[in-house]
Amino acid sequence: MTVLIGLVRHGAHDDLGTWLSGRTRDVALNAAGRAETAALARRLGGRGIATITTSPRRRTVETAAIIGAALNLTPAPAPALDEIDFGAWSGARFADLDGDPAWDRWNTARGHAPTPGGETMAAAVARAAAHLDLLAQGNAGPVLCVTHCDVIRGVAARALGLDLDNMLRFDINPGSVSWLRAHGQGSFHVLTLNGQA
Repeated sequence: MTVLIGLVRHGAHDDLGTWLSGRTRDVALNAAGRAETAALARRLGGRGIATITTSPRRRTVETAAIIGAALNLTPAPAPALDEIDFGAWSGARFADLDGDPAWDRWNTARGHAPTPGGETMAAAVARAAAHLDLLAQGNAGPVLCVTHCDVIRGVAARALGLDLDNMLRFDINPGSVSWLRAHGQGSFHVLTLNGQA
């Protein structure tokens, strides 16, 4: 049996493009983020979503709650979907990270570069993919996982057979959903990326 899994990126918030929110700046959705999430929830209606799981960050919990209310589902917390642990970079301004050789390497060699005291990209992808695999084993209907941009990029890159160094070659916008088909035992097929529903 195969299961459809929708990877939802949380809606927009005021840190976007300015701060590396990570796990330390637990920011709320802004008005645009709430609106785009409500629009996504309306488009997801009628798709037979069976389960919603969410990263524990405030921005993802709020996104999942809006979608859950529209679909009459109660989202379940899933630490495996959490944002990457960026270590010492977490909560920094992007402007302050620009020019840092370690940050530049991270952005060109995600498959190999470390974070300062955090986790590797490979570790983040492995924990998220394991969660998706468990969901595929326990659900017949489509499921939604509300998570973060780079987690979605990493899982999609792995499913596509791309080296994680190449995961920045596609966008995952706030309030978007990317659909995978899970076949079990860690096997996923990418159906769409960065879509509206």
